[in-house]
Amino acid sequence: MEISIIIPVYNKTSYIEKCLQSIFSQDFPSFEVIAVDDGSTDASGKICDKWAADEPRLRVFHTPNSGVTAARRYGVKHADGKYIMFVDADDLLTDGALTNMHRAITQSGADEVIGPYIDQYGVIHDSGFREWTTCEPLIRDLLATRNSFCVLWGIIFKKELLDGCLGAPREIVEREDSLMQIKCLMKEPKVYFIDQPAYLHYEDIPNNRIEDLHMIRIYDEELRQTLQPQWERYRSAFIGHQIKVYEKFIDNRQFHVLKDYYRPLRKQLDSSIPLADRVALLLPPRISYFLVHYYKQWRKRSS
Repeated sequence: MEISIIIPVYNKTSYIEKCLQSIFSQDFPSFEVIAVDDGSTDASGKICDKWAADEPRLRVFHTPNSGVTAARRYGVKHADGKYIMFVDADDLLTDGALTNMHRAITQSGADEVIGPYIDQYGVIHDSGFREWTTCEPLIRDLLATRNSFCVLWGIIFKKELLDGCLGAPREIVEREDSLMQIKCLMKEPKVYFIDQPAYLHYEDIPNNRIEDLHMIRIYDEELRQTLQPQWERYRSAFIGHQIKVYEKFIDNRQFHVLKDYYRPLRKQLDSSIPLADRVALLLPPRISYFLVHYYKQWRKRSS
């Protein structure tokens, strides 16, 4: 078995069939699909079971709800493939994706192969990275949430690279994919970029996940521990990441976070932090809101 595709599934009735169709229409001859139904309360698990009855390459596991990271970890544990790909249940693979990704990783000898992705509006998100790429710029882009490449989904990994990288507290429900990829990149793997999108990522899909300060504190601690072996190199990027999260709260008019969490962050600001980020944190939050909100709107219109 060459490729195992892991799909964490939680309440995706409206999307899972299209996801499975995009995978089983691939022309690659040696792959399996492992769908982990993470305690869905809708018909997602039943849809997967129905597909599995007619498709021997699909295995479905039903688990108590433990979160997407635990579902991915469970899937990898049961995978038989040399290589692993993650596909979210509300996303699709593009035509020829498995063939192209498998060719790239076997011919290059990389530990993981990454590419651009396309969204549901037909926009290609392309970082511009090509062929061999060092890990540091990728980690910095992920910390700054400015990456235009597949994060954890849509990437082909050597299975052994994922060892020890799929663990995080259950409370983390946002950006867990970036955290898992940073864990991988901290191993200094050989990373190869291709120029063809293998993945269609649906953006702005509604969900009921709540990102609060409790989760953010847990996330920050997990991220800090992950970066600790090279802390001096990534310290300013870590602070920049915290500021980006703060800006998200401000954009949502959740001004209370300044007092509860981010005021102490001001004491860590120095010249290594970009001026725009420092300004956003130092201004009163209700003034920062206008700068952050209109900047985000401008970025969205220009992308």
